[in-house]
Amino acid sequence: MTEDAEVEVNLSPTSKSQQQAPHFLRDVIFHGKFKLLKALTPEENTHCQHGLYFQDGQRRVDYVLTYHVKKPGGGRSCRHSAHLLTENAVARSLRRVPHARDERLRRNQVPRPKDSTSAGADVELGCPGETFNGHEDHKAFRREEFEGKLRDMGLELEKDDTKIPGVGFVKIHAPWKILCREAEFMKLKMPTKKVYEVKQSSGVMEKISSLVSKALEPLHPHVEEHQPKNIKHLSHTFSREKQHLFDFSDKDSFFDSKTRSSIVFEILKRTKCKAKYSMGIPSLLGSGVYTAAYPLHDGEINQESAESNDRKLLYEEWANYGVFYKYQPIGLVRKYFGEKIGLYFAWLGLYTQMLIPASLVGVIVFLYGCATVDDNIPSMEICHPKNNITMCPLCDRVCSYWKLSTACGTARASHLFDNPATVFFSIFMALWAAMFMEHWKRLQMRLNYEWDLTGFEDEEDHPRAEYEFKVMQKSMCKDQKSPHKVEKLTFRDRLPAYMTNIVMMLLMIGVTFAIVFGVILYRISTKAALHMSSNPITRNHVQLTVKTTAAIINLVVILILDEVYGAVARWLTVLEVPKSDKSFEERLIFKTFILKFFNAFTPIIYIAFFRGRLVGRPGSYLYVFESYRMEECAHGGCLMELCIQLSITMLGKQLIQNNLFEIGVPKLKKLIRYIRSKQGAFQEEERKKKLMRYETDHFLEPFAGLTPEYMEMIIQFGFVTLFVASFPLAPLFALLNNIIEIRLDAKKFVTELRRPVAARAKDIGIWYNILKGVAKVAVIINAFVISFTSDFIPRMVYQYMYSPDGSMHGFVNNTLSHFNVSHFQDGKEPMDPLQLGYPVEICRYKDYREPPWSATPYEISKEFWAVLAVRLAFVIVFQNVVLLMNDVVDWLIPDIPKDISLQIHKEKILLVDLFMKEEQGKVLILESRSSTGGKENCSGSNNNNCTMAHPRSGLQNNNTKSF
Repeated sequence: MTEDAEVEVNLSPTSKSQQQAPHFLRDVIFHGKFKLLKALTPEENTHCQHGLYFQDGQRRVDYVLTYHVKKPGGGRSCRHSAHLLTENAVARSLRRVPHARDERLRRNQVPRPKDSTSAGADVELGCPGETFNGHEDHKAFRREEFEGKLRDMGLELEKDDTKIPGVGFVKIHAPWKILCREAEFMKLKMPTKKVYEVKQSSGVMEKISSLVSKALEPLHPHVEEHQPKNIKHLSHTFSREKQHLFDFSDKDSFFDSKTRSSIVFEILKRTKCKAKYSMGIPSLLGSGVYTAAYPLHDGEINQESAESNDRKLLYEEWANYGVFYKYQPIGLVRKYFGEKIGLYFAWLGLYTQMLIPASLVGVIVFLYGCATVDDNIPSMEICHPKNNITMCPLCDRVCSYWKLSTACGTARASHLFDNPATVFFSIFMALWAAMFMEHWKRLQMRLNYEWDLTGFEDEEDHPRAEYEFKVMQKSMCKDQKSPHKVEKLTFRDRLPAYMTNIVMMLLMIGVTFAIVFGVILYRISTKAALHMSSNPITRNHVQLTVKTTAAIINLVVILILDEVYGAVARWLTVLEVPKSDKSFEERLIFKTFILKFFNAFTPIIYIAFFRGRLVGRPGSYLYVFESYRMEECAHGGCLMELCIQLSITMLGKQLIQNNLFEIGVPKLKKLIRYIRSKQGAFQEEERKKKLMRYETDHFLEPFAGLTPEYMEMIIQFGFVTLFVASFPLAPLFALLNNIIEIRLDAKKFVTELRRPVAARAKDIGIWYNILKGVAKVAVIINAFVISFTSDFIPRMVYQYMYSPDGSMHGFVNNTLSHFNVSHFQDGKEPMDPLQLGYPVEICRYKDYREPPWSATPYEISKEFWAVLAVRLAFVIVFQNVVLLMNDVVDWLIPDIPKDISLQIHKEKILLVDLFMKEEQGKVLILESRSSTGGKENCSGSNNNNCTMAHPRSGLQNNNTKSF
């Protein structure tokens, strides 16, 4: 039987689907006479014209598949391809029973043409003269087979003519009974008819909460609440057997667009073809059978006449810079994008809020440094005009002796970031990180309750297409040697990939170290070259020039290597062939974080802990390549240079990488795709016809996951916590960046990206462990920064051990050692020893060493060992005290808010009551049936009484028939 015969049977008066004939006729009009319909009924099927619905204007488009359509060419290959597709369609139709034919006719929107070619072939060929090579024939055959499998699964498909040359679209709709079936399989929690009141705090706390809520009312977005905040539907895992328990008052919105698309995507993932190596939609996308797969956005956002929808509401109340001061509508974000994306923005919002107190304290610490700079005795001694301390040259030959008073500006600037308040701020930020983690756990638990995720466990992911392909390859190789079927990849199979991962990770980290070493050489050589300049202005600003340019070079290298390391991490993860998407994501995140962390923080770690400690002393300096002297810190210490490097890197990454790239790159890619698609007559066609929703979304950037969004925030969290002792203003800059970042990400998700498939998640996954690790490391690093990089410990040791009057007078002189200029190595002494106007016999340098006239000249002094002992003791005490305080904070703040735990317990009791009443109803009905012999309830003219005999009380006949 041919497709034409099938159509004739279905249109006959005795057909079982006779009631579908009007729909069928209307579909024919839409397919062949669309212009005539538009002329006759211009206002009809507006949803269809926007591309959100099938051509009947009633069935919603839940998912879209796109594929490549060849340009018109020779007709012979076209007929051959059409013949292949028709044979496949006919063979499939012969295998079906007549009822299945009726179902297929109901699902297919466009009827089969009478030229013996299928509708699918007709659309894919583009026109009767289109050219197909063998590879394209195979892709078209696999598409036809896959779409047939989807119809067998119960989905309804429609192919439509497109205005975009070279692109074909397959629209997918999931009927009600398929949604119910899959919701039960996926164990989705859905609202029941049972509604209960959420208990609010009582007494004084309720009044305080009410006052706070009124005060913060202007900060809340104008998002309509479907029900009062204190009213909540009792939710339960969906079951078709207990469908009478669920709230079907609005059947069209019971499964929202987010849920519908996730259900269809689940079907697409597990639907397999008989074709070789075909493992669902990920495999078909990877092999080019389909070019894209995505759910649709809800509608337009920038039209004043556009109907109100969730996307437009998100654009106005969330993805808008004018509402930067408002809270995010997290509930609406979750409703539109799913729990996983909702959790990201909830986390980002809490992190940004927590930065407010950290920024205020940081600004206070900075202002304290500004206010006390004139009272700082060490900087006053350095800047005193009568200071005649002569310092040793900063480089060989071209540098001469210099006065310590010339370092006055550096010393005063260092005090802004190196003062007693710095220690307090480091302790505060360590506790702040602990508070942030605890508050996030509580917020996460509250969201789990509000989003009905309590009790949700991560389901086992479907194996990735690449994993199954690798297993198949291994199985084919094993078939010749062993009859046992291969089911998984072993550690031995992955060992080459693991070794490659280790070697490449070490190599990339080595590249980072090599680049840092290259920047060190740049600083050393540039400093020597600038000192040789004949321009006095250039010589006077050598330090500033070298520091700034080196920091900018580091920033540029970091930005470039970030992109390289991201690609390398993905390549290494692909080599491992992880089994599931979750495993792939976690391994990718770990590798990317390690590489980007070293890339961002290696230059900063070098300045903080190594620069100035591998120098040597005058007369015995350490050299690189026997010609370049190792770098020294300025007299004010390396903390000022650390601050410069940290601020430039942090601000540069935020402004250039996080904001400029995020805005520019998606827009550029979208423009390129749009220009490529506007070929030939399409430019004129697009002016006359408005693109459908599914065509407009095709030009948007595909969603690439949340890893880049989380990664930039985690690196920022490192800048805020790891070296905050050297840069108290870091939280302030992070806060200003995140205020923009939230709206930037929101606008990107709403306008620039295709709508992602909603994914359920109860937490932020591996990111929480990374955050926790960074917070722990931050305590140790800040302890070392205060102890070894700043002058806090030497000042304390001098004041309490060596100062004659217990003050800081004489501290500068105590930290400077003496050197006899006659002990310079040959060829290393200054070329102009009289630059200061007088001969120099003794010069000073910053170190704790014995003077040249002592019994052990230039040996390390006792003061050095005393300071070192106190430094190590401070590190141990600081980190233990702070970690203990963190544990106390963790113990004092419960992970689950008390009101949430009470509500969860109340929900369990209500569920038990609900099911107990249902069981009691069943028993009463069974007893009634047994006493009347099962006849009384169905007697009489009122057939509705028969519903009472159903073993599930309240289940109507019409609902029973739908399953």
